[in-house]
Amino acid sequence: MAPLELLIELAYFVASILFILCLRGLSSPEQARRGIFYGELGMLIAVVATLAKSEIVSYEWIIAGIVLGGAIGTAISLRIPMTKMPERIAFSHAFGGLATSLVGVVEFHKLKGITATTAILAGEGGHHLDRITMTALGFEVFLGGITFTGSIIAFGKLQGIITGAPVTWRAQNVMNIGAFFGALALLLYQVVLPSTAPVWMFFTLYATGLALGILAVLPIGGADMPVVISLLNSYAGLAACAMGFALDSKILIISGALDGSSGFLLSMMMSKAMNRSFSNVIFGAFGTGDSGGVAQLGPARSFNEATVQDAAAVLQAAQSVIVVPGYGMAVSQAQHAVRDLAAALEKNGTEVRYAIHPVAGRMPGHMNVLLAEANISYDALFDLDMINDDFARTDAVLVVGANDVVNPAAKTDKTSPIYGMPVFNVEQSRSVIVLKRTMNPGFAGVENELFFQPNTMMVLGDAKKTIQGLVAEVKGGSH
Repeated sequence: MAPLELLIELAYFVASILFILCLRGLSSPEQARRGIFYGELGMLIAVVATLAKSEIVSYEWIIAGIVLGGAIGTAISLRIPMTKMPERIAFSHAFGGLATSLVGVVEFHKLKGITATTAILAGEGGHHLDRITMTALGFEVFLGGITFTGSIIAFGKLQGIITGAPVTWRAQNVMNIGAFFGALALLLYQVVLPSTAPVWMFFTLYATGLALGILAVLPIGGADMPVVISLLNSYAGLAACAMGFALDSKILIISGALDGSSGFLLSMMMSKAMNRSFSNVIFGAFGTGDSGGVAQLGPARSFNEATVQDAAAVLQAAQSVIVVPGYGMAVSQAQHAVRDLAAALEKNGTEVRYAIHPVAGRMPGHMNVLLAEANISYDALFDLDMINDDFARTDAVLVVGANDVVNPAAKTDKTSPIYGMPVFNVEQSRSVIVLKRTMNPGFAGVENELFFQPNTMMVLGDAKKTIQGLVAEVKGGSH
């Protein structure tokens, strides 16, 4: 092995170790920043090592792509607020899947030794594909296609361009499963006969992946978008891993396998956090979105609507407060106002903690990201298992835009679609203050029994403005 090749392999080995350390760091809030740094350093080393390979003929297009992509990425990062991170991540997954699948198409043409026009018209190619490479290319374009279109649909649902309600049709699961196994049959034929298989089969396989991305995500409701984003991340990783086999790139194989396996495990963990089977998330068409759940509501019921002054008086009298954030906090960008309110309460001697549900928001760790962006200490953040028993000993709970994760029906109503889902024992506290825009249901589309409890006061309106009013009242009352 030449010295340069040895140095490149060594760089890939170091990058792989850094990728593993990155995942290890991301498993703990205290080490997450260091984990991100390890991942960035590993990626930098991997890219530089790849650019040093002898296979590269010209750097002009590579440099142009780096400049253009860097400019677009920087502009997006500067313009998109932290509250829009779920949409940003879904969009990134889309282009990652597209890039991976297009590399597969290019490699297929390269190995077949024919042009795209000839491939489409003649339906036949050369004899340069072996079975292992054909398997890798097939999975690469298939999974890359699913990731691209599926992420675009997820982005549309998160952004509100597409309804958050499940879009269903008759025999949808039969159609999707049939398309999936049909794609596998196409791939199997090409793997068995890689040299003589018609070229149209490869493009049909790719087109099926693109179609399945749309057909599989459309029936999934907004309530399950966190799991969908995580699963699409897994698909992107597996596609990159397949690309590594096709290109004989060890670093792509390792990084893709890490990404694919971690994304899949995270999806399974989130399904467990909702007490839902993974198959139910994928095929259940669960969750209706903000406006789709009206049909689930019963007759109008009375509730205790309170003013900002009423809520501030409760908070001022409390010795312990637990804040339960949800997607409503992200929509109103109220995380900084929450921090200011906590600071004002703590100045009066009140203990303030935060209860973080695994599936609160629109992506894994959504609430953690927003609160960290507001410089709220990780030490004040507690997951469900750590804090759920403390609600019974808490003076006041402030629910900021959360809905389904605080619904007592998940524990008591066996007919509820969220029955069995682990939720916070918010109703057990002495007083509950719920900040919501309206009385509409959450993504599960079911009425929240918490809102009608005698110890609950509803403060309707924009969460950020409401909390800013609470801060003013608490600070004014402390003088």
